[in-house]
Order: sequence, then structure tokens, then C-alpha cells
Amino acid sequence: MDQTQEKEKRIRIGITHGDINGIGYEVIIKTLQDQRLMEMHTMIVYGTSKVASYHRKTLNFNEFNFNLVKKADMAHPRRPNIINITEDEVKIDLGKSTQIAGELSLLSLEMAVNDLLNNNLDLIVTAPINKQNIQSPGFNFPGHTEYFAQKAGTSDYLMLMVSNTVRIGVITGHIPLNQVTSAVNQDLVMKKIQIMNRSLLRDFSILKPRIAVLAINPHAGDEGLIGNEDNTVLKPAIEKAFGQDILVFGPYPADGFFGSGAFRQFDGILAVYHDQGMLPFKLLSFDEGVNFTAGLPFVRTSPAHGTAYELAGKNEASPEAFRNAVYLACDIYNSRIAYDELQANALHPKPVEPESPKP
Repeated sequence: MDQTQEKEKRIRIGITHGDINGIGYEVIIKTLQDQRLMEMHTMIVYGTSKVASYHRKTLNFNEFNFNLVKKADMAHPRRPNIINITEDEVKIDLGKSTQIAGELSLLSLEMAVNDLLNNNLDLIVTAPINKQNIQSPGFNFPGHTEYFAQKAGTSDYLMLMVSNTVRIGVITGHIPLNQVTSAVNQDLVMKKIQIMNRSLLRDFSILKPRIAVLAINPHAGDEGLIGNEDNTVLKPAIEKAFGQDILVFGPYPADGFFGSGAFRQFDGILAVYHDQGMLPFKLLSFDEGVNFTAGLPFVRTSPAHGTAYELAGKNEASPEAFRNAVYLACDIYNSRIAYDELQANALHPKPVEPESPKP
């Protein structure tokens, strides 16, 4: 097989370098040191070779090197590649939030997304950013999730946290707690249920997914004693979705749901607000968890942890979550291809050849 044919069979993975003063380069390099990744994937980091070299030397990764390329289509199929997003000298301040780190985080994102939308990549895995220093006219979002949704031109998305133990989506995402009850309505809950159900079918190859919805109020409102939102907002949406052949149940009081282990009976869980879902997820899966943006026309994942400034440059960061983000993205990419082929065959089955008459 020549190199052109080999490239065509491979999944082209774009990796954004995140905040240069955090653990992004450490977990990226630790992940790419595994040569098994190069067997079926072409890995392309959007960063700078000088910053990568600084981290490599600081962490004593002396035997690791990037293959420097100018464009994604020039990437070597069996080596970790890097595209320089800038030729400027960059000041690195490990463990600190700086303006230049935010600027380079955004530049990496913009270049990788541009290549993705122009079909030079198949999917994107993002290293952690600092959500404050990246803020600018080009990035006025509370996080990666909303940025990618805007790039995809859709409001039908779901932040879905994934591990081997649990999958938890968040209905209201990155908003202040005092805005949650006013933001939640039946249409929003219904939309998020539908997005999760479709993602579990198409992205995770689950034939009849079971979904749980967590309650807004303590004890699911105690029949109105501690609030009516569970009865007036969540229950009608759940019943409507169930009537559409979606196996969704609840609302369940979150404390008992996780404390009793009931979460293990479901393929996906919808939390109403950020910390209601993130707290149990990170307790169960902090070192291995992945953030996946469900509902987008392309695949984007990220490790569930942040920049971890306190670990920067110490060679103490675990690459497990980042490695899982890479593999999950590939699994979802392949699952979508298989699912879409099945759907197409179901709509347009191939004609059956008539049997030859017996002599």
C-alpha cells in the first residue's frame, strides 16, 4: 500500500494545544508516545514546535520528537505531526495565566476548526484552555462547548461527560445557578432528551438506550412541598418523550440516585445544572473522564480536567483522560459511519436477486 492509500484509510485527528502554561503539552506528548496510536490514525497538533520543544526538554522527554509540517495534508501518517500556528517567539510561564497563552489557545482552535470544516481533518480533540485568558472578540463563550456549537451553526447540542462508568449530560450547561430555574422549560428538556437519545444510538451504538433525568429540587420537590418545577416542567417533558418511544425516566432526586447506585441501570443521565452532573461525574471518573459535545455534525472531545497549572512542568500529570478522549473520538467517528450506513440501507435496501429456476 502506498502512502496516499494509507492516508486515505486513516482517521485524521486534529489536536489543539490548549493553554501553553498548563499540562496540555505534557498529556499530548505522553499520549502520542504510544506508537499504537499511529497504526490507524494520523495525529496533527496545532501548536508551535518551539513551545513543544520547551515542554519536551522540561519534562525530559528526550526521545520524543514532532514532525513539523506546514499543512494538514502534508502530515506523516506514522509520526506525530505539528503545525506551527505562529513563528513568533513565545514567553512561557508555567503554572500562570497569561495573555499570550490565551491568544495562542484561540489561534490553535481557529486553525484546527478551519481545517475540520474544510475536510482536512476528521475530528478534533482539544487540550484544556483557561476560560478567562482566552476571552476576546473572537472567543466570547463560557467554554469549548459553546464555541464549537457556534462554529457548527447549531443550538441543538449537549455537553456530555463520558467514562467507562457513566455518561452524564447537562441540560443548562455553563450558566449561573440563579438562572437555572428560569432557563429550564419543557421544550429545552425535550430537546436535550432527544439529543442524548440520538447520540446514544448513533455515537455509542446502543440499540434501545435508557435515559434518566435528575430532579431540579431536593426530593424531586416532595409533591410540590419544595418546589413545583419537577411536576410542571420535567415530568411533562419526560412523558412526552416517552410517548415518542424514547426510554426516559424520572425525575430522580440526585442524592439517592447516585448514592444507591441506581445510575448503573441507565445508558445516559441528564442533570439539570452544571454541578449536579459534574460533581458525581468527577468523583466517579476524574482521572479518566472525557467531555464530548453531542449533537454536532462533527466529532469533538476533550479530557474532563482543566489546565492543572499546579502540575505544569512537573511530569506528574496523568494522560489517561486525554488518551481516552482520542480513542472515544475515534470510536464515535466510526460508530457514526456504521450507523449512517445501516440507516441508508434500511431506507434503500439493495434488490434481492431472484433465485435461478431449478432444472
